[in-house]
Amino acid sequence: MASAAEQLASTFNFGAFAKATELKKRLWFTLGALIIYRIGTYIPLPGIDPTVLSDVFNQQRGGLLDMFNMFSGGALERMTIFALNIMPYISAAIIMQLMTAVSPRLEALKKEGESGRKKINQYTRYGTVLLATVQGYGIAVGLEGLGSSSGSAVLDPGIFFRATTVISLVGGTIFLMWLGEQITQRGVGNGISLIIFSGIVANLPVALVSTLELGKTGALSTIFILFLMIMAVAVIAFIVFVERAQRRLIVQYPKRQMGNKMFGGESSHLPLKLNTAGVIPPIFASSILLMPLTIAGFSGGQSPGWLGEVTALLGPGQPLYLLVYISMIVFFAFFYTAIVFNPAETADNLKKYGGFIPGIRPGKNTADYLDFVLTRLTVAGAAYLAIVCVLPEILRSQYAVPFYFGGTSLLIVVSVTMDTVAQIHSHLLAHQYEGLIKKSKLRGRRR
Repeated sequence: MASAAEQLASTFNFGAFAKATELKKRLWFTLGALIIYRIGTYIPLPGIDPTVLSDVFNQQRGGLLDMFNMFSGGALERMTIFALNIMPYISAAIIMQLMTAVSPRLEALKKEGESGRKKINQYTRYGTVLLATVQGYGIAVGLEGLGSSSGSAVLDPGIFFRATTVISLVGGTIFLMWLGEQITQRGVGNGISLIIFSGIVANLPVALVSTLELGKTGALSTIFILFLMIMAVAVIAFIVFVERAQRRLIVQYPKRQMGNKMFGGESSHLPLKLNTAGVIPPIFASSILLMPLTIAGFSGGQSPGWLGEVTALLGPGQPLYLLVYISMIVFFAFFYTAIVFNPAETADNLKKYGGFIPGIRPGKNTADYLDFVLTRLTVAGAAYLAIVCVLPEILRSQYAVPFYFGGTSLLIVVSVTMDTVAQIHSHLLAHQYEGLIKKSKLRGRRR
């Protein structure tokens, strides 16, 4: 605890921060880029009636659109140029990551180093444009079919509306992809993650005000609101603890004699995270489960009877929904972990560089041991994800809590915050080291 407190104090050392000119420039650039993103979430697409669109979205609460609208910071509900947000890029990146594990050609590119990584990134950008075009056209066609008692959501449907909508949405996604890369290179933190983070956090004040309004009207008691606040802090602390938790396997390197000198013999460790899959399992599980509900909502009551029954059984908060949700989170946790971490490849790399785990023979035995340890960690990680993601569903269904407490959004917010704080800390350390080097050079010259 002492070391963690010292690290936090050194991170927010305002004296060191005031002298870190480069870090301040990066922070101002990051803030300016996020402000530009938030302004773009209020620039509407041409040819849409906002009143009708608002009525339609109010009818679709709880569906897949509601979750995507949360990630986009309300841009989808307002149907702006950033309605698709950065989600096509994330989908393309995940698909490329999955394809790398399946395609030998892409796997060879991944092993080429920096040049291979650039080619994979280029393929990801092409995939982003393709996905954004398909999704943009789907949104354009879907908007033409939407309507309420006030009229149609599209003022002048037709090929011109579809073309302008697709161009605007694809252009908005490409701009956000470029903006995220600029934040990563010239700012602080991961740009793509910060864009999603700012979209989620932007809705937080409205959610808190809605909760306090319910307390003011008597729909929620003051004690229950205080209980929610305390629980939110406890869940955040639990997420931070688990996300930082890792199993460190000791790796020993043998001693080697070169001439009259002895090299090697040191020991290191191989860190295995408790939650290797991150937030991917909840995102996949939520998207698949909410798909029937969204399709039934857009059908305007014209859906077949079996779809209505499935929608009723898989409604948020229903027992079958919670059971399937937990099962899919566990499945995707194991599936994605198996993709991002290959025990056999790790064991071969250790053997190649002469490393070994004490008590375990190199090669296949090491791979089996890594697979055994990783399986146990994934069980605990999947249970943690299931608890954090099911808790908000129970609160929303049983107690009508109006904001998405916990779940995928809270996981993203906490993870991005931890990563950004760690990068700020590393920038401050680098600045302090540069200062020490300059002082040592000045002292050397004086002597």
